[in-house]
Amino acid sequence: MVVARSQSATLASVTDGIFDSSVAPYYDETSRDMFEPGVLGPTVETLAELANGGRALEFAVGTGRVAIPLSEHGVSVAGIELSQAMVDEMNSKPGSERVPVVIGDMATVRVDGEFGLVYLVYNTISNLLTQDEQVACFCNASEHLAPGGRFVIEVGVPRLRQLPVGETMLAFDVADGHFGVDEYDVVNQRLISHHAWVDAGGGRALDSTHRYAWPAEYDLMARIAGLSLVNRWADWHRAPFTAESTSHVSVWQKTAN
Repeated sequence: MVVARSQSATLASVTDGIFDSSVAPYYDETSRDMFEPGVLGPTVETLAELANGGRALEFAVGTGRVAIPLSEHGVSVAGIELSQAMVDEMNSKPGSERVPVVIGDMATVRVDGEFGLVYLVYNTISNLLTQDEQVACFCNASEHLAPGGRFVIEVGVPRLRQLPVGETMLAFDVADGHFGVDEYDVVNQRLISHHAWVDAGGGRALDSTHRYAWPAEYDLMARIAGLSLVNRWADWHRAPFTAESTSHVSVWQKTAN
C-alpha cells in the first residue's frame, strides 16, 4: 500500500501549508459526513437566519461546502481563503460564481463593505496556532460587521477529560476507511490531528496542527473585539450546550451604535 502524506505546518502560525493541491482534490470526499443533509441543512438555515437579510462573509471558505448553499438560500455571501487550491475546487462547482473570494489570512485580510454576519465553521478557528492570531481573527470579524452584526464559530470542545493521566493520544474516529487520533500537547494548548484513509486504491494520511481553547477563552477574545455573547448551542440543531457537549456553535454580536 502506498501512502501519500501531507506534512503538518512547521510555522508557528496559521496552518497555511496543509490544504494544498495534494489535499484539496480529496477534501470533500474525506469530509463527506459534513455534506449530509442532516448536518448541512441546519447549518445553512441557522446562518441564513442570523444574517437577517444582510451580507455574509465566510472566513476560510474552503471548497464552498457552506457558502454555495447559503448563497442559494438567498444570502449574499463572500469568502476569505488562504489556499488557492481549495478555491480552485470550489470554482469547479455550480453556483460558485455567486461567491467572490479574497485569497489571504482570515486574521488580517479585509473584504470591502459591511456584513450582517461573519462565520467560521468546522473547527477552523483552531487552525490559527497562537492566541494572538485567534484574537486578531475575532477583531477582523468585528471590523467587517455592521453594528448589530453577528460573528459565529463552530468548534469542538477540548476532550481533556477523556485523556488518561500521562497519555497524549486520544482516538476521535475509528470507522470503515478512516482512522483519526488527536495528539495533545497540554502545556502549549496544541494538538495534532492524525488522519489515515484506506480504501481499495491504497491510502492517504494527513497531520494537521491546531490550537484548542475553551469557550470562556473565546468569550474573552470576543470582548476584546467589541463583541458580546448572545447564544451558545451544542450544534446547529440548537441543542442546549452542556458540560457533556463535544462542540459548540457560539454567536457574538457587535454592539450597535
